[in-house]
Amino acid sequence: MKKSLQKMLLSSALAMMLAPNALAEEALTTSVPRLSMETALKMAQAAVDACRKEGISISVTVVDRSGLPQVQLRDTVAPPVSWSISYKKAYTAVMFNMKGTDMERRMKNSPLNHLGEGLAFMGGSVPVAAGGRLYGAIGVSGAPSGEQDEKCARAGLEAVIDDLEMM
Repeated sequence: MKKSLQKMLLSSALAMMLAPNALAEEALTTSVPRLSMETALKMAQAAVDACRKEGISISVTVVDRSGLPQVQLRDTVAPPVSWSISYKKAYTAVMFNMKGTDMERRMKNSPLNHLGEGLAFMGGSVPVAAGGRLYGAIGVSGAPSGEQDEKCARAGLEAVIDDLEMM
């Protein structure tokens, strides 16, 4: 019994000595889920289709979680300026993880509204978030109002959200 108790104590002591090392080890890399190009393209096309049904030509940009464009589409007669505005809307939505109409209301009288060239605190964008993960954002420009732009952006998100939620 004495040898058995000694073995148990020795095993416990050894485990305690090794435990801090196991806990102290940190991963050297991380795995970040990203939208595939095909998913981003499906979102962008769904946004264009939704606006076309309303007789509106738009530009749409889908950005990844870092704000880098994955897909940009410009409908045939969408205003050329809508291309860059759709990107700025998507970029701002992912950086602040907030849809454009909410940002527009919050920033209306804020000095932060003039933060910089690359931001657009206006309606027309939605973050792409599902299952507790932020994947990116979709921004739309070209409709007569930010609310209409955002409606089309939401249609793009709705084209893939069920699949994203299942991941």
